[in-house]
Amino acid sequence: MKAVHFGAGNIGRGFVGLLLHEGGYELVFSDVAAPLVDAINAASEYTVHEVGEDSRDTVVTGFRAINSATHPDEVIEEIAGANVLTTAVGPTILKFVAPHVVAALALRDPSSPPLQIMACENAINATDLLRDEVAALAGDAWDALAGRAVFANTAVDRIVPAQPAGGGIDVTVEPFFEWAIERHPFGDDPPTIPGAHFVDDLAPYIERKLFTVNTGHAATAYFGAAAGDETIADALADEATAARVAATLEETSALLVAKHGLDPTELAAYRATILRRFQNPALPDTVWRVGRQPLRKLSRNERFVGPAAEAAERGLSVDSLLAAMGAALAFEDAEDEQSVQLQQLLREQDAASVTASVTGLDESHPLFARVEAVVASRQAELA
Repeated sequence: MKAVHFGAGNIGRGFVGLLLHEGGYELVFSDVAAPLVDAINAASEYTVHEVGEDSRDTVVTGFRAINSATHPDEVIEEIAGANVLTTAVGPTILKFVAPHVVAALALRDPSSPPLQIMACENAINATDLLRDEVAALAGDAWDALAGRAVFANTAVDRIVPAQPAGGGIDVTVEPFFEWAIERHPFGDDPPTIPGAHFVDDLAPYIERKLFTVNTGHAATAYFGAAAGDETIADALADEATAARVAATLEETSALLVAKHGLDPTELAAYRATILRRFQNPALPDTVWRVGRQPLRKLSRNERFVGPAAEAAERGLSVDSLLAAMGAALAFEDAEDEQSVQLQQLLREQDAASVTASVTGLDESHPLFARVEAVVASRQAELA
């Protein structure tokens, strides 16, 4: 069995690639970073270090890497003969994966089992996004190619911080992980991925993760940066910051209960687990790394505006989510391009324009005016 994985970074090697290896797949990494590709090809194995409670080391073998920028034909050939294709590149990069998939499906033997495609991204229904890109590129040929692949959405969760210097291609991760996968696209032939679980309805898993882990992580970073903290653990050691993060997640949990009927007691336990994970002393992470790209994190379907908009539509509390957005608007990091762009927007445009362009909310939405007030407050600080 063979799996092609786009994105040979820390998540690719330390989470998705690890589980595919444990499932018995030969691993082919595809990436555009030439030094990383060369380092992978120069190694015969790498180690995934799980640190914290229940620490362990796992050695990964049976892999190679291809530079998809310089050798696209090799990547296409590997995909054409693969059983599984996964990604961990970021939702905005999936459009660059799609051409390789289209070309590979055209080469694929129509009598072979369909290629099983899963985009493992921090986004809702990312695999659907990849499928739509593939179908659009294929055009009239899509009807003939569609049966050569199945696309399944996933929800993935594992904290992989910035890696220690000198570690080579080894990866340090937390012990906890979750990989939930839609069951129905695979019929009676799901991929072999130890530790993953297949579910009939993925939406609650995706949103529970995004609106708890991603919202909580970013909220900790922004509240922590505002308080002058350097690390995520330091931020949560501050009782006031920890209380603000907890209140934010209580609001997202209230939405999950209202929308998906999730059990409030189980959600409370899940929130507590998430916050303990953030405080893992063996995984030091900075507020600057976690808080980077605030424009993306403040966009319409992301971790703050997404749940806050749905909560506001239901008449639920969004006070703490708005406070987190305010902290994100105040996040200043000269080394992060989006942070610089955001501060420039705040200085050059009026509050309504910033709110519309950054959050994607319509002026008629019940959340718009409240976010606009938060934006105006930040602008007053900059005046």
